[in-house]
Amino acid sequence: MTHNPLLLLLLDSSGLSSELVKALQKKDIPMAVVRSEAESRRWLEENQCQAIILAVSSLHSHSSFLDGLQDAAIPVPVIVAASEPSVNDAVVALQAGAVDYLESPISLNRLENALEKAGVSCQVASAGQQQAKTEKGCSSIIGNSSVMRQVFSLIKKVCDAETTVLVRGESGTGKELIAQALHYEGIRGNGPFVPVNCGAIPGELLESELFGHEKGAFTHAIRTRLGRFELANGGTVFLDEISEMSPMLQVKLLRVLQEKEFERIGGTKTISSDFRVVAATNRDLEQEVEAGRFREDLYYRLNVIPIEAPPLRERVQDIPLLVEHFVARFNRLRKKKIKGVSEEVLIRFGRYAWPGNVRELENMLERMVILAGSDALSVADLPERLLEGGTAPVERFEEIPGQGFFLNEVLADFEKRLILQALEQTDWVKNRAAKLLNVNRTTLIEKMKRFKLVSSSAEA
Repeated sequence: MTHNPLLLLLLDSSGLSSELVKALQKKDIPMAVVRSEAESRRWLEENQCQAIILAVSSLHSHSSFLDGLQDAAIPVPVIVAASEPSVNDAVVALQAGAVDYLESPISLNRLENALEKAGVSCQVASAGQQQAKTEKGCSSIIGNSSVMRQVFSLIKKVCDAETTVLVRGESGTGKELIAQALHYEGIRGNGPFVPVNCGAIPGELLESELFGHEKGAFTHAIRTRLGRFELANGGTVFLDEISEMSPMLQVKLLRVLQEKEFERIGGTKTISSDFRVVAATNRDLEQEVEAGRFREDLYYRLNVIPIEAPPLRERVQDIPLLVEHFVARFNRLRKKKIKGVSEEVLIRFGRYAWPGNVRELENMLERMVILAGSDALSVADLPERLLEGGTAPVERFEEIPGQGFFLNEVLADFEKRLILQALEQTDWVKNRAAKLLNVNRTTLIEKMKRFKLVSSSAEA
């Protein structure tokens, strides 16, 4: 048995959702819940689990996904649970490598037998749960800098609180990892962790994702579907990119946070669910409130306990640890054998301002590992932006010098370097650079004029 008994539960619009989630909660087995194959792939890139339960209406549209799971570098046992079972689907599932095929209705004994086949022993769940909480808590976040130790300390203090938490930080700083740590370090760690990317789901579909819908509620509602709040009973809902939520949904969310009650779309029955909400944003919500794009009362309800995810430029001491972690990971995923990283590469990494933060470092290292010309990463493997003008030292003051400094000058110099790096990274396409910096295009142009940043390149 592996060290992590966490299940990944993929639910499509299957009618199995309710009975399966309740059965797993009775077994007290930690799990993460996703709603699509794409979401599953993203989750598996960042996490490990002991088994996957593919809960679908029919296997027909998911057979290639099942094949891909079995062809992975480290295959994970898969259980298929079908709400519309067929002999043909059962044969296809087992031939594709599934350890079991469950038909609705699913009995607890049948589920337990399937989990045993997948190596998830229900008899030792409590010990495994503690291990899972350890592996998915603060220890899963790479960092030992002073700013990260402060984040870990705050997570430990508030993980058992039932109040909402707002994780703030730039794109790519690991806000979801902080949300996961809050969940797995706390008393809800054995319940489901249910992520929702409010910016990736179209507004007209987000309401159904959050609250669920009844059969016949709208044209394509061919069966009842549980929403994320209902699936998160006993666990945590992570609302990423909360600033992208429409005003109408903001009103509904405020009521849910206050009452812990809601109705499915097309339904009249009030549903209660015991969940904690952790939200995240890369925008300044106070500015969004002032601009009338975000409700002030919802902001104060979410911002009970704020946690700042520090940008990578403020935790450069963690870069060697992150490099080691990502190289080992991509060695495993890409079947490479990179043995080390040159000192010059680490020096250049330390001098770069990382506008894309840890995600940019991760993507850069994946590219370098794949294209490496030897068994060690060297300067020759670096992208152009780190070879030409992208590595000007960023001044950092651990303590204010005795003679002091002019704050406005230091901040202006730092801002100019970040803007220049964003422009170079996007080939001077202003729309893309503005998006990378999370500012309006007109704001970027004004700052370029102020800093006298001009180029003969693209004028988009």
